[in-house]
Amino acid sequence: MSAKRNFTRTDARRPDELREVRITTDFMPYAEGSALIEMGETRVICAATLEESVPRFRRNTGEGWLTAEYAMLPRATQQRTQRDVKRGSPSGRTHEIQRLIGRSLRAVCDLSRLGERTLTIDCDVLQADGGTRTASITGAYVAFALACRRLQRKGLIASSPVRGEIAAVSVGVVEGVPLLDLKYDEDSRAGVDMNVVCTGEGKFVEVQGTAEGEAFSREEMDALLALAAGGLARLFAAQREALERAGP
Repeated sequence: MSAKRNFTRTDARRPDELREVRITTDFMPYAEGSALIEMGETRVICAATLEESVPRFRRNTGEGWLTAEYAMLPRATQQRTQRDVKRGSPSGRTHEIQRLIGRSLRAVCDLSRLGERTLTIDCDVLQADGGTRTASITGAYVAFALACRRLQRKGLIASSPVRGEIAAVSVGVVEGVPLLDLKYDEDSRAGVDMNVVCTGEGKFVEVQGTAEGEAFSREEMDALLALAAGGLARLFAAQREALERAGP
């Protein structure tokens, strides 16, 4: 995949530069834990809710459950998208994303420490400019960690279920150039598009990568994963700073 000589990102970022990341904790005052994450023009509210019950398959196991729901406001995008309720059920894309968020969070959660309770993380996209699923995972972790911290402080759980950190970022190839953190105008014309979900220890939870047109090599994939690792390190730092600002 040969690069064009004068390729420039429309927001003038370097190929290895994240969009500006802002995480506002306690954005939803009634939630057990919440965060508004903004990555450039993409904005997602993440809110955690504890319920004193578990799905049927978890009953009488002594373990809890952690799940997620994802939705996008109709005018989060350039053209209005129909609400899922109008279709009668969530779209295939919605199902895929909320299952990904749930899997990612469970990778760093000790469900036995929740008891037979369910923690649901709602991720609602206010504005979409690419990377909504990766922003949702990164913000959902902050809401999850805040909720666990507060549930422990209230004596509802004996010890925190949080056993690690999780974050996600997109990488891709546009006009032959490997890029970190694709915004919509890049994602929509990428020759390779990849979402990388990783723990704070550098272990992968999921790598979703596809090519459009020309296939990519193992070397190119490794280069994209290295690019993602640099962005993830900065996202973990942003999460830690947000949790520190939120206090105990």
